[in-house]
Amino acid sequence: MIEKVFSSKKTLAILAALIVVVIAVFIFLTTRSEAVAKIGSEKITKDDLYTFFVEQSGASAVDTLITKSIIEQEVEKEKVSVNQEEIDEELQKLIDSYGGQDVFEQTLASSGLTQDLLEEDIKTNLQIEKLLESEIKITDEEMKTYFDENKDTFAQAEQVKASHILVEDEAKAKEVKEKLASGEDFAALAKEYSTDTASAESGGDLGFFSKGSMVAEFEDKAFSMKVDEISDPVKSEFGYHIIKVTDKKEAKEAIYEDSKAEIKGVLLDEKVAAEYPTWLEDKKEEYKIKNYLSENDKE
Repeated sequence: MIEKVFSSKKTLAILAALIVVVIAVFIFLTTRSEAVAKIGSEKITKDDLYTFFVEQSGASAVDTLITKSIIEQEVEKEKVSVNQEEIDEELQKLIDSYGGQDVFEQTLASSGLTQDLLEEDIKTNLQIEKLLESEIKITDEEMKTYFDENKDTFAQAEQVKASHILVEDEAKAKEVKEKLASGEDFAALAKEYSTDTASAESGGDLGFFSKGSMVAEFEDKAFSMKVDEISDPVKSEFGYHIIKVTDKKEAKEAIYEDSKAEIKGVLLDEKVAAEYPTWLEDKKEEYKIKNYLSENDKE
């Protein structure tokens, strides 16, 4: 039921660069003629592996490391600082956008990223934002126009936070319901019985969702329930759900004054993204960089 996935091109690019560097160091510190694989009588040596990685990813990996170095040097030169509180604030926004910590952690795990890597990426983004912020102007007129064009984005639809236990047949659903009625823990039973593997490990937690996010039978029941109420089995195309509502958010209209800080952040992100490539190219010229693995820089 999770539709969102993490997307962090800079993090993946830096990881790719570091992998190439680690492989290169490993090869240079060991015998390069040593085989890493054998196919019949043919050997693939560490030297073959190194050549392959350099040809396939070397230039782009070095370029990524150059970019990383430029940002680090500019941060030091301009005395830009990003503290843990700022990183935590951005991280919390991301967690909230996924409907809570449990769903966030599931998505993080499935993406192949760790929270440390994600925090490092957030830190880099904040550093870039601060380096470019002084060159960017955002007017009240731009903010008001953006609000008018995206008013629905800033309104809050009615939302429900729920957990569920999904089982295949009605008999099993009734068995689980009886265990709940006798006082057994919902989260523990979700881990034991739920066939929804995406939510089972987090005790069935689905986070917050608005209308239109779930199948009709599930949604209709969840939005009709009170907080802490547990439903009887609800049949859908997926099987039988036992639903527990854990929180609710009322619908709210969009108000410009309440949305100004968020709008400014969105516009700043857009303008930083637009200006960043030009800024980076200017810095590359300023630093007189040569990437000797790039065809353009080969002499």
